[in-house]
Amino acid sequence: MHTRLSEKMVLGNHKSLVFFWVVLFCLCLDFGTATDTITSSELVKDPQTLSSSNGLFTLGFFSPKNSTNRYVGIWYLSDSNILWVANRNQPLKFNSSGIVTISRNGNVVVLNRENKTIWSSNVTYIASNSTAQLSDTGNLVLLDGNTGEVMWESFKHPTNVYIPNMKLSRNRITGEEVSFTSWKTSSDPSVGYFSCSLERLSAPELFLWVNGTLPYYRSGPWNGQIFIGFRPLTTGYLKGCNVSDEDDGTVYFSCDSTDQYDFRTVALSPEGLFETASWKNKKKISSDVFHGTNCNQYGVCGAFGSCDWQTSPVCSCLSGYEATNVEEWNNKNWTSGCVRKVPLQCGNEVRRDSFLKLEKMKVPDYLQKSASLENECSAQCLQNCSCVAYAYDNGIGCMSWFGDLIDTQKFSDGGLDLYIRMSPSELENHSGKGRVIIAVAVSTIGVITLAICAYLLWKWTAKPTAARKRKRDAIFWFNRSESTAVDRTGKKIGGQSEVELHEQLLFDTETLALATNNFDSSNKLGEGGFGPVYKVWKLWNEDNIESTIDQSICNPVHEKDIVRCVHIGLLCVQESARHRPNMATVISMLNSEIVNLPPPRQPAFIERPDIYKSLSSEECRPSHSNNIVSITDIKGR
Repeated sequence: MHTRLSEKMVLGNHKSLVFFWVVLFCLCLDFGTATDTITSSELVKDPQTLSSSNGLFTLGFFSPKNSTNRYVGIWYLSDSNILWVANRNQPLKFNSSGIVTISRNGNVVVLNRENKTIWSSNVTYIASNSTAQLSDTGNLVLLDGNTGEVMWESFKHPTNVYIPNMKLSRNRITGEEVSFTSWKTSSDPSVGYFSCSLERLSAPELFLWVNGTLPYYRSGPWNGQIFIGFRPLTTGYLKGCNVSDEDDGTVYFSCDSTDQYDFRTVALSPEGLFETASWKNKKKISSDVFHGTNCNQYGVCGAFGSCDWQTSPVCSCLSGYEATNVEEWNNKNWTSGCVRKVPLQCGNEVRRDSFLKLEKMKVPDYLQKSASLENECSAQCLQNCSCVAYAYDNGIGCMSWFGDLIDTQKFSDGGLDLYIRMSPSELENHSGKGRVIIAVAVSTIGVITLAICAYLLWKWTAKPTAARKRKRDAIFWFNRSESTAVDRTGKKIGGQSEVELHEQLLFDTETLALATNNFDSSNKLGEGGFGPVYKVWKLWNEDNIESTIDQSICNPVHEKDIVRCVHIGLLCVQESARHRPNMATVISMLNSEIVNLPPPRQPAFIERPDIYKSLSSEECRPSHSNNIVSITDIKGR
């Protein structure tokens, strides 16, 4: 009997142990599922937090730097990376014992110490048993307790940060939009002065606004891969991004995570700057602030003005246009813009309008696009007397403009070719300016070529007679203290009695200056080592080529073209013939058909130090010649 009693006690203990583990497992399971969810009974009280199931995102209370106010926010990894703020315009006071919970009407709410609602998701029709869950993407979603349908989500109510899987959007029918807005200051997350939204839905663009009404910056239209108005430096950040057009009339812009980053953000700062950050393996690997240039401000140069941040002033009128108010323009107030100089000749079949191509341009605002082929854009624009410009992009098609050209910018790289409509006479004037520049280039090349020919002729007439041809491989050096000479091998030849040194002497600069009255022009026999080629080459190496331009023709508008002509001239006088461009190539260079010019090599007739490598330092000076004539020790030609 004692044995049976013992067996019953062991069996009872075993059942109790099993029951204990089952209860503990259920409690742990319930605790695990509740970590990312808020219900009417499972709330978050300051300073408690709620984490997503992957542990990357946290919802909790925080205070910005230099502030004691408390806010409910979502952050990535730490509260220094705030992604979203619930009560941005209604802060909780310090030690106010804030609470995040589900209200009686089913909304997610933030309550203060007195249980007063500070912030609410504000959904009208929702079940009272709803729940709020922090997803693994950082999105706080409010779910209907009966159907599981998403009734509200933080991704559709962003604050100042854009993150992957969030969608900026605008509905062309209802006007409903999803946009994000900067903080007022770095310590105040309330609604600031700058906002970013999707606009111009026929060819979607991102716009940055001031106070929601004044355009501050625009990205240019989306072409299927990039926003073509972004500077090339910033387009790499658009990898994984896309613009989609849904059947309900909503256009979305969204970006996914990429292999390059685990997570990335774009924040709009209180100063209206885009700040980017990227993480890999939970470590921040990059952060940038895109300051932009003076030309980033929307329409800074007014109607028909173009901005180029590399010039001074940055604004200029488009070709064929002039300043509306010259006095304001000279005072760097460009808001009045420009007006056309000569009216268009639309309808005139004898003298028809044509187009001037502007390269590497940010295209203007208010475009109208069509699916026409590239070779049809010009004719399509000419058929409409209101069309003032066109451009083409493979991803967009033909783009035309019918009013003021606003927010046009010149890029150093990237951009599109913009074709400006001009009257025939104005286009001829512009071509005439090009002919003047070409004439300057041809004249420069002509002078350099004549100098070369004169030198070659002089060299030919200075050749030794047949009786002395056997000695032409000898190069002599005259020393005023010792009358000695050396041949190409460095062997001393002897005194004047052995060779005729008077025909092959090399004098130093001091001696020549004394003999020529300090190189007075009256004693000048030819251009030689003191000619334009040497001077231009010297200035080129000193990065001071602009000083070659005569001040009487030094117009800042044409300075780049003149420098380009000098560049081409130097290419034409390179020492090796195989490096010099032929005339067909020169013409292409002058017409800018070849945009990027190679750096010029040294001109002909410079010194060649390799010939004298065998001479000792006592017997040889550093400057010499192998063209059987006397030269100075200046390193010219």
